[in-house]
Amino acid sequence: MNDWENPRLTNRNRLPARAYTFPYPDAASALTFERGASPWFMLLNGEWKFNYAETAEEAPTSFFEEDFDVNTWDTISVPSSWQMHGYGAPHYTNVQFPFPVDPPRVPTENPTGSYRRDFFIPETWDGREIFLRFEGVDSAFEVWVNGEFVGMSKGSRIPAEFDITGQIRRGPNFIAVRVHKWSDGSYCECQDMWWLSGIFRDVYLLAAPNAHVWDTSVSTEFDGDYNNAVLKLKSDFLSYGPAVKNYKLEAVLLDADSQKIAGADSAVSIDANGESVIELEIPVKSPHKWSAETPYLYNLLVTLIDETGSAIEVTPIKVGFRQVEIKGDVFYVNGVPIKVKGVNRHEHHPDLGRAIPLEVMRKDILIMKRHNVNAVRTSHYPDDPRWYDLCDYYGIYLIDECDLETHGFCYIKDWHGNPPFEPDWEGACVDRMVRMVERDKNHPSIIMWSLGNEANLGENHKSMAKAAREIDPTRPIHYEGDYHLQVADVYSRMYPSVDMVIAIGKGEYNIEDAHRDYKEMPFVMCEYAHAMGNGPGNLLEYWDVIYSYPRLMGGFIWEWIDHGIRKRTPDGREYFGYGGDFGDFPNDINFVCDGLIFPDRVPSPGLVEYKKIIEPVMVEAIDLKSGKFKLINRYDFRSLDSLNLAWSIAADGRVLQSGTAPVPAIKAHETGELTISYKLPAPAPATDYYLTLSFSLSSDETWAERGFEVAWAQFKLDVKAPAPRVISADQMPPVSIEECDNMICVTGADFELAFDRIHAMIAEWNSNGQWLINSGPKLDFWRATTDNDRGGRNIANQWRSAGLHWLQHRVDAVEVEKLTNAARIKAEVRIAPPVHGRAFNCEYTYTIYGSGDVLIDVHGVPEGEWPGELPRIGLQMALPLALDQVTWFGRGPGESYIDTKQAGKFGLYRKTVDELYTPYVFPQENGNRTDVSWVALTNPRGMGMLAVGQPAINFSALRFTPMDLENARHTSELTPRDEVILHLDYAQNGIGSNSCGPAPLQQYILQTEEFRFSVRLKPFSIDSITPAEAAKVKPGN
Repeated sequence: MNDWENPRLTNRNRLPARAYTFPYPDAASALTFERGASPWFMLLNGEWKFNYAETAEEAPTSFFEEDFDVNTWDTISVPSSWQMHGYGAPHYTNVQFPFPVDPPRVPTENPTGSYRRDFFIPETWDGREIFLRFEGVDSAFEVWVNGEFVGMSKGSRIPAEFDITGQIRRGPNFIAVRVHKWSDGSYCECQDMWWLSGIFRDVYLLAAPNAHVWDTSVSTEFDGDYNNAVLKLKSDFLSYGPAVKNYKLEAVLLDADSQKIAGADSAVSIDANGESVIELEIPVKSPHKWSAETPYLYNLLVTLIDETGSAIEVTPIKVGFRQVEIKGDVFYVNGVPIKVKGVNRHEHHPDLGRAIPLEVMRKDILIMKRHNVNAVRTSHYPDDPRWYDLCDYYGIYLIDECDLETHGFCYIKDWHGNPPFEPDWEGACVDRMVRMVERDKNHPSIIMWSLGNEANLGENHKSMAKAAREIDPTRPIHYEGDYHLQVADVYSRMYPSVDMVIAIGKGEYNIEDAHRDYKEMPFVMCEYAHAMGNGPGNLLEYWDVIYSYPRLMGGFIWEWIDHGIRKRTPDGREYFGYGGDFGDFPNDINFVCDGLIFPDRVPSPGLVEYKKIIEPVMVEAIDLKSGKFKLINRYDFRSLDSLNLAWSIAADGRVLQSGTAPVPAIKAHETGELTISYKLPAPAPATDYYLTLSFSLSSDETWAERGFEVAWAQFKLDVKAPAPRVISADQMPPVSIEECDNMICVTGADFELAFDRIHAMIAEWNSNGQWLINSGPKLDFWRATTDNDRGGRNIANQWRSAGLHWLQHRVDAVEVEKLTNAARIKAEVRIAPPVHGRAFNCEYTYTIYGSGDVLIDVHGVPEGEWPGELPRIGLQMALPLALDQVTWFGRGPGESYIDTKQAGKFGLYRKTVDELYTPYVFPQENGNRTDVSWVALTNPRGMGMLAVGQPAINFSALRFTPMDLENARHTSELTPRDEVILHLDYAQNGIGSNSCGPAPLQQYILQTEEFRFSVRLKPFSIDSITPAEAAKVKPGN
């Protein structure tokens, strides 16, 4: 049996797992926490010689021998995934295994990479123990040094360490590594991501004295008042030679300014070639507490001192005083109930695969913190160890998840052969858990261990939990697959509906055959609000419920990043690839692109919405006239006086009043009142006045500078504005009506409009020499389907089956009527699909005034059987591309929909048409703006057309039609049109998160029913009147 197909064999010669720490010669170098500052650290990253073979049998057999010539081999960067360098291809599956399921066997076609590189051991390392450590190799590997076999290991995303003292020599050395793409371990790593292979994390050497600290574990425990604490320390010592006597272990705790706070020491004795364990307790009075909001870190120096009083080695460890507890059904940190406002994060880079640079990790955290995210689930495996250092430093709670997912067994009857079920796999499952816990145990950011993901539940899970609790009894265990609550400490579910969350919060949800009462446990959504494409929707309702019940501790949105891989078309156009784009079959298409940030790490509209929903300050108006407000502090630890408040009153984009106000010192979870001194503005006709409150950091933080906005609130002031100015028709210039060649031509003093009788829409419209419309408007009921439309219940398929995507317009009647200085055109149109008998019977009424205003009244009645909900109801028209400057008043600046609009502030915004487009990896409906009073599209000179809602509309303005977007599978397949496609919508259907979660809530569904709406179009020039003022002047009869 091959080693890589033997689940009973997890390794050969691999050393026991330990924490991610580094030895230094003295305190000064140790306090840098830079591993390169240690003379006993040697990084082996860089260019390695590389050979790729399609099978293990075809790989070079003696490449590890000293006289083997690798000069003709390619070179490859380490760390990296070899598919990202053109060896084989990336392969994406969500659930299914990409190979026949026959555990523990894997295919003969098992791509194998052979690596070699030289390195140099300095004289200063003479007499020291040398360890070789791999932080991540996918999926199984063997290693040789100087031609001698060192060992092998499995488990792709957990470290493997070997003692190579016996193989090493002073001066030149070489290392050889053979990596197998598939192994029995692959059955444990079916994790909804790209299958990528190779040495994808750091490789390095460590040199240690013959007697040294092998590992140190730290934990903190507070007293009953959470005031004073004890730092508990356990160090494991090893001797690789003679017995050790009269050594001393010294532990010194320093604050963030390197001032000594406390310390302890103990004598150390180790038998020859033996080991010893020392445990210390260090009382600390009133330490700074670590939390995601206040991530204070101490520096612990663990020093081994020999009999002469000289330091042999110093190991630095960052310590956060943090205590996790479950009391009743509530989750506590440092005695305080918390809410996790989290995301699931895979490690992904569009060019580097899973070999994530440190600065990209930092960028992820900075984006998270700046969007109020406070927690990450490391889905579905332990991350690069440096990620945890960053989370400790910046303040992010973590669920650290074991590298175990066997989801593909769901296609096998009764999950037969599933590793967590099988006794032969117990050691492999436990091995993965132990190595994670041992590596990460010292990080205060980790508040729970997870047994993995979507691997059903077997006896081996219980063994994993037992092993984890023996190593670390201070943290709860999470596992979503524990539906009957046999092993986990928290109740966890994926993608529950809002109603289900309410039932769980109330304790009214029923779990059959439960081993524990979930009402005695905290509840967390380990995945919810699937962020695939445009969405997710109705986040507000989730968080209203979460804040209502103490048992509900929050959740983790699926997921952080779209896993698109950067590609280019032959002519150089960039796009992001997904499953199937690399000849990878089977695949799950673009299900890998379901994140809150795009592959290039640009935040999506969904992340902007999430920031608003989970912001730390909620404001309610008590009395807007007197400026009284209720403030709710949503922080768990911080007082609101850590923020500054700026306010403004604006109308039509102009700030009329502004100021600042001190924020009351309202403690976390508490409420208070705030009074702002302002005057209600003198009302102008048809003008809305908005008061905006902006809460920003009052001092610099590690993740943002002073003045960074973390929360805002906006209120429409109750100012009784006079009615808009109405110009009666008899005050307008006259219009003439001429009918010829199936056209109705209406001419005014400064415009010409031609109405097409055959198609019942405007054919041409010119004002003062500026063409305004190429074609339209006409009713449109279709939108480019979103990932959420196509998922779950697949409402998109219902819409297609009903023919909504290929409606035909039959004009039944057109009438024209001459009014006083105006013309009225009525058109009766039956809009219906081929094949079916269903239809919409619609009437357009155009009133064309001598002022140039065109009022369009639309009425429609569904006939026959239609789906219960529609994609959209609105008008579509094509405008000249010259009208690409867009100004609007309404929600902005980003896109929004009826259930994704909380982040949209009311205001005046300007963008170009191209800037209104959202480049979802898989093209779909995008760019909508909601609650818009008016929108103007002009040329750069300011001439163009104004559209005014009656009273409000949605609009989008793109260079693509809905069917352009619908028919494209990648952004590179979209060819921008030489015109602007403008939608003025009465309504659109909600977004929801039905790509893998609930459909839109009922209140956001666009019901199929009779409808009426109106919109007013008007030519204008900014040189004559602003669009805001033009919108307030209404034509009258």
